Amino acid sequence: MSRHTDESTEKDTARHREVRRGIYILPNLMTTGGLFAGFFAIVQSTKGNFEAAAIAIFVAMLMDGLDGRIARMTNTSSDFGMEYDSLVDVIAFGLTPALVIYEWALIDMGKLGWLGAFVYVAATALRLARFNTQKVFDKRYFLGLPCPSGAALIAAWVWVMESYGLDQRSMQFMSWMLTVAVATAMVSNLKYRSFKDLDLKGKVPFVALIIVVFVFVLIAFDPPRVLFVGFFTYFLSGPLTSLLRWRRFRGKEHGRVPHKPADAADGED
Repeated sequence: MSRHTDESTEKDTARHREVRRGIYILPNLMTTGGLFAGFFAIVQSTKGNFEAAAIAIFVAMLMDGLDGRIARMTNTSSDFGMEYDSLVDVIAFGLTPALVIYEWALIDMGKLGWLGAFVYVAATALRLARFNTQKVFDKRYFLGLPCPSGAALIAAWVWVMESYGLDQRSMQFMSWMLTVAVATAMVSNLKYRSFKDLDLKGKVPFVALIIVVFVFVLIAFDPPRVLFVGFFTYFLSGPLTSLLRWRRFRGKEHGRVPHKPADAADGED
């Protein structure tokens, strides 16, 4: 038996042992919960229960945040979990919000409506593919709008409009524009703060706890409006930050004074 054959047999055996070990139940249970919430939102949107559909998207977003943290805390991260999480993200944060806003406002726009919804789904898949393959040089920022934040913005928009009883037909164009704008932001090179550099384990001033309580009270007072304002502000932070950096760079360029070397100023000897 050749050496190449022996190495192939060892790899197959190791792969077989890895499969037999099974999967970690707790983080993947959270991921499955996010998948269930996304599917539930689709079902509710087909029935016209758009408020319940929007809330389900936020539940999926919560599950998505928990599965990764639980995996890191319990040291149960795995390649299976990462692949499963990405597939669920395409459904919960791509297909689900696109179908919800399509059922709510874009369905009467004909071909333009479903094409706008498809652009959102495709942008989500492309955003996740790029995120899974790109090298991260600065963990403080995401390249492009994160998919959960985009889905949350779409869900909050539908929730706000539905809670105030606004007519879907009068909001068709704005809904289409928002959908395409969010899709564009996801696949753009705009930088969005990731907040991964925040130290949640360390000590914080007492006033920080008061601020957290105030935020919870504010959200409870008017959940759809507060959530929409919050995620819309985050959505705008990407282009605004890029604009400020560009203006700062242009200011430095204009403020530069050409410097002539001493020998050039004095001429040749």
